[in-house]
Amino acid sequence: MQTISPKQLHELVTSGKSIDLIDVRTPVEYREVHVTFARNLPLDQLKPSEVTAGRNGEPLYVICRSGGRGKQACEKIVAAGFSNVINVEGGTQAWDQAGLPVVRGKKAMSLERQVRIAAGSLVLTGVVLGYLIHPYFIGLSAFVGAGLIFAGVTDTCGMGMILARMPWNRVAASPSTSSATCAT
Repeated sequence: MQTISPKQLHELVTSGKSIDLIDVRTPVEYREVHVTFARNLPLDQLKPSEVTAGRNGEPLYVICRSGGRGKQACEKIVAAGFSNVINVEGGTQAWDQAGLPVVRGKKAMSLERQVRIAAGSLVLTGVVLGYLIHPYFIGLSAFVGAGLIFAGVTDTCGMGMILARMPWNRVAASPSTSSATCAT
């Protein structure tokens, strides 16, 4: 899989090159902060055939929060037969830390943070219920632990995918814009 640093991508844009950058984070994360020319296309809604249709070999750039979901999106697109896809190293975090232009909106809790809170809450609940009610409840903690190991090994997170679909991670589309276009 090809990668590009935020500074290299910014240099391409400032040189006048037309860049198609998709941001695969949730709409809420995108609304909080995004690269000025990125368009939002959440990973759970990504259809490689649609995003690559009519591209004529032009590169497609992908960005997320820190690089993980971007990598997953690139792999999905490559598996669908389009090889000229490039992941932005370090994601939007690295872009912002490099002092490159971003659009800032309403603050939101990152999906990664939501996963940590949910996993920790489930583990604690399993331990407390196992101690107070019945030892079988420890199985809840074991299940969450196994899920975290699986997520680490496969670089996919089922809990993250579920949380991404929750109502608080959705942005109501306004009549003048859709979630797939940049509001700038």
